[in-house]
Amino acid sequence: MQQLIKSKCDAYFDEVVAIRRQLHQHPELSFCEKETAELVKCCLASKNIEYQDNIAGYGVVATIKGNSKLQTSNFKLALRADMDALPIQEQSDLPYRSVNDGVMHACGHDAHTAMLIGTAFILNDLRDKFSGTVKLIFQPGEEKLPGGASLMIKEGVLDDVDMIIGQHVYPDLPYGEVGFHAGPYMASSDEVNITVKGRGGHAAKPAERDNALLAAAKIVSKLSELYPEKGCDVVLAFGSFVADGTYNVIPSEVKLRGTMRTFDDVKRKTLKDNILKVSKEVASEYGCEAEVFIEQGYPSLKNDVKLTEKCAAFAKDVLGEDKVKNLPKLMTAEDFAWYSQRIPACFYRLGTSNPEKGINAKQHTSNFNIDENSMRIGIETITYLTINLL
Repeated sequence: MQQLIKSKCDAYFDEVVAIRRQLHQHPELSFCEKETAELVKCCLASKNIEYQDNIAGYGVVATIKGNSKLQTSNFKLALRADMDALPIQEQSDLPYRSVNDGVMHACGHDAHTAMLIGTAFILNDLRDKFSGTVKLIFQPGEEKLPGGASLMIKEGVLDDVDMIIGQHVYPDLPYGEVGFHAGPYMASSDEVNITVKGRGGHAAKPAERDNALLAAAKIVSKLSELYPEKGCDVVLAFGSFVADGTYNVIPSEVKLRGTMRTFDDVKRKTLKDNILKVSKEVASEYGCEAEVFIEQGYPSLKNDVKLTEKCAAFAKDVLGEDKVKNLPKLMTAEDFAWYSQRIPACFYRLGTSNPEKGINAKQHTSNFNIDENSMRIGIETITYLTINLL
């Protein structure tokens, strides 16, 4: 089976690379993936692969049914690839660099989409080698709340699915390696908005004004003491502090923006409660008021232990034991978490860096790129996992 998959991957690989480059050159922001979806549908149609479109916007879901004569099964496995790009201006000399100003595939979703198309081609060719059904989910809007995954779930994409797998490029691993983590893997993520309001006025006349700026600064300071950045199992960090005054003008309003991350739902609620409590109390000390709005983001991503252990074992069959790594938990977030909250899920990493080729930039940066040979590893691995799990 490994050799059969490898030969099929060899046959389709140049086409997959061309698809990835076309997607990279024409990136589209979250929930704007119209042309990306059209390309996906065109590729699927070229192999007579059934699909449904316009799910949660531009989402596409293809279905491939196995017809092995050796066994029958109603088991259904889903594979997911996200399609959206980021609002980043690409800074590279690639011949296929983005032609859309201020938009770039800086997270590897172009590779995810291309690899899932290649996987669909191979599974379609090998239908007589497995039973059960594969659902291939081409998902919009991973990078933007509420996340395309949550919207696709609401439209029933998981209603008949038994388990789901997601593969994501990862420059922290070199080309040729993959990484797994069983159990809670990625943190929940919520956006914190605090607005402190008070009487603005002349800096030299404190009796005639409040000090919303000082109150806001103390809120940040007190919360950082409660949740220090080092040695704490949650993250609370503020990246924006907007106080539009000047040398001798104290503003009447100060806005804070930040993020909170954790793996535990109880701690998540406690953190929200403490942000509200501290903000209100500190603002009151300075004669001000604090308005707190915490926008719920993605939940924690939890990899099913048994499924992840199976997937890691199958990956070792393909790549060798030394190429399959155990990964630590991450405080970053992913909307694949919505799937993992509903059914057994495995979200694993595909190594894509290659320092010898100068490919080592991190995701969400303007010069991010991958070693395209890693896509061969990705297709072979996820196809082998899929057939074995079925």
